[in-house]
Amino acid sequence: MKILRAKCREVQKGGREAFGVLVLRYQPKLARYARKFLFHGDDVADLVQDVFIKAYTNIQGFDPSRRFSPWIYRIAHNIFVNALRDSAKDRANFSLFDADVLFPHPVADEKTDDHAKREEMRRMLDAPLGSLDPKYREPLVLYYFEDLDYKTISQILQVPVSTIATRIKRGKLMLGKIIKP
Repeated sequence: MKILRAKCREVQKGGREAFGVLVLRYQPKLARYARKFLFHGDDVADLVQDVFIKAYTNIQGFDPSRRFSPWIYRIAHNIFVNALRDSAKDRANFSLFDADVLFPHPVADEKTDDHAKREEMRRMLDAPLGSLDPKYREPLVLYYFEDLDYKTISQILQVPVSTIATRIKRGKLMLGKIIKP
């Protein structure tokens, strides 16, 4: 964590090589996120490159006292959502983020014995994710494939933690209906 913050400070001072360390660390993660969220692999490399270009040009706005991952994932989220919107122009009935009534759910701390359950859920989620609405797919991808906690996902998507809990729960229920014949 301290290494990443130091690299961010170096980049803010003009150190281009330090940005390479950030790219090496986050490129595979963001590419995986893009493939799982967007489900059209043709543009993934270009979109991830766009994320890093945007991050580099806006690095002065990053606060090195904060965590880097929510910041870069937020940039990725915005670029990926724009890509979804652009690809949806041909589909008349596509609605990216419908407003829904959300009820707060208490979020329990993750327990170590949940790791096996998460791995099993990861395997089950991989195939049918593409059929979910992006507002449910994205938190599932960030939680199960990127191993981010609810608070970090909340920062990335800029919605309350209770909304993240609700969307993950609803997404899992929808996937259950898809998976079970």
